[in-house]
Amino acid sequence: MTPTERTTGRPTTTPGRVNDEVDARTRSLVSRVQMERGTLRMLVLTVAAFLLFTILNPSVFLDPLNIVNMAVAAPEIGLLAIAVMVAMLTGGIDLSVVAIANATGITISALSTHFPHAGGATTGLIVVVGFLVGLLGGVVNGLLISRVGITPILATLGTMQLFNGLAIVYTGGKTLYGVPRQLTTFGEATLAGIPLLFIVFVLAAVAVAVVLNRTPLGLKLFLQGSNEKAAQYSGIRLTRTLMATYALSGALSALAGVVIVARNPTASADYGSSYVLLVIVIAILGGTNPSGGFGTVTGVVLATLTLQIVQTGFNIMRLSNYEYAIAQGVILILTLVVDQVSRRRRVNKRATPRRPSEPKPEVAQ
Repeated sequence: MTPTERTTGRPTTTPGRVNDEVDARTRSLVSRVQMERGTLRMLVLTVAAFLLFTILNPSVFLDPLNIVNMAVAAPEIGLLAIAVMVAMLTGGIDLSVVAIANATGITISALSTHFPHAGGATTGLIVVVGFLVGLLGGVVNGLLISRVGITPILATLGTMQLFNGLAIVYTGGKTLYGVPRQLTTFGEATLAGIPLLFIVFVLAAVAVAVVLNRTPLGLKLFLQGSNEKAAQYSGIRLTRTLMATYALSGALSALAGVVIVARNPTASADYGSSYVLLVIVIAILGGTNPSGGFGTVTGVVLATLTLQIVQTGFNIMRLSNYEYAIAQGVILILTLVVDQVSRRRRVNKRATPRRPSEPKPEVAQ
């Protein structure tokens, strides 16, 4: 204890500690501004896409049935994109999200064939078992990455192949038909004209946003993605953080699997084979930094809606999936170019030294 501490009873604050606190607050403020800019950018893109296709074909695009179809199709992609975003926050990635979703769907479909007349309780149990299978897939990813130390992209690439292989062996490469009737009814139901599946998506997004922004786990994810060494020296247990990260990603993927079979009562090992790249595009388009450190659930949700609007608009205009893929690439590249140019301008502005003000000439008296 220093003399000042003895006399005042309060610890002294060293200049170095003050500077560290100021730097930390500055970095936090910069990250928050970047996230807000990304969210605002996505909101503008969403509104622009909606207005564009409304102008091109208002009678079909604004049809209530078309709006409902978009709301039903978006949740599965959105949940998978949020799962990828959670992994990206720590500087990693999860390539197995689609495989985990398919494993959940196959489990639900397989169990439903053994209990064709399942009641409400049995249906709930079947869904819980399928969800736990997906959660287990996320835990396996977490063990490989946090305990074994395998690079996330390689670990999840391996588990993606493993889960896909197991699914193909079990199903024989065939599509499974049959889902509990209650689950199918839930997938078709609406509340005040809004599909229940879309409400589930919104509630899940809100829950993840609360976890990331209002809990210690969320703070740990952002800190680890920003600076892993600093997070380690701060006393954060990286192993637990990574385990929780990929378990959460697996849970979101499992929920996406439940949504998939509720919307379409079939399951197969190759469903959504093109989703992996799509959800990565959505996560990055939504403002998530692939190197970790910042990202918003709101941005990912808006990016999901934007690409869903573009896909629906292209279908109405009878454009092919290849042209939609080109549109995805153009939107992503333009977004990245704008981000890079803005970042360089900010760096150059901070690096440019200010000219000292010239002294005013003295007036002879």
